[in-house]
Amino acid sequence: MPELLALDRVTAGYGESIVLEDVSFTMNEGDSLALLGRNGVGKTSLLVTLMGLTRLHKGSIRWAGGDIARVPTYKRSRSGLGWVPQERHMFPSLTVEEHLTVVERPGPWNLAKIYEIFPRLQERRANMGNQLSGGEQQMLAIARALMTNPRILLLDEPMEGLAPIIVQELVRVIRRLVADEGMSVIVVEQHARLALSLTSRAIVLDRGRIVHDSDSASLLADGEKLDRLVAVA
Repeated sequence: MPELLALDRVTAGYGESIVLEDVSFTMNEGDSLALLGRNGVGKTSLLVTLMGLTRLHKGSIRWAGGDIARVPTYKRSRSGLGWVPQERHMFPSLTVEEHLTVVERPGPWNLAKIYEIFPRLQERRANMGNQLSGGEQQMLAIARALMTNPRILLLDEPMEGLAPIIVQELVRVIRRLVADEGMSVIVVEQHARLALSLTSRAIVLDRGRIVHDSDSASLLADGEKLDRLVAVA
């Protein structure tokens, strides 16, 4: 599969503060990556660095063969980086359907396909963003990113604070995206074992550096190492 994303010795942060240091990895089309680590080690910062929202001090970021180190966020989104932030960012003045159509770009993901995988959103298509439960807002955040027809989906803590039945539904959707749709994904998730079960590869960060890089299955099978690396279930 062709290379999709490549970070080479990336050092980045906020202003003069360094959060990520000497981070290097590559992803090919269709790869799925679990990004793990304790709180505050730089997982979210890595995603926002990919979106161009931190200061890149050193290194390079290649996306679909081109250098995007100086490319603004909106152009990264248009080129196929689909970001689902932890905060969800619902618009209280827009309906569910307006959230989806306002960002729609050409490609296989359209309203019909979104409503097929998220029937609950179809039921609530006339509701405003602030009239949804937390789980419904998370579904909408993922659906909105899919409507941009991304080549990679960046998921930041998609299961945080959700009821088990909603987590099961989102797990079903992410499995479908990876296994059936062949979409590339990066999943930041505190529930490490869940993230590993959804992905083919795992990277663990500690103090802004990569301290482990392996296939997800082998890390999932080594519970002692996993607990030592991430100290969460």
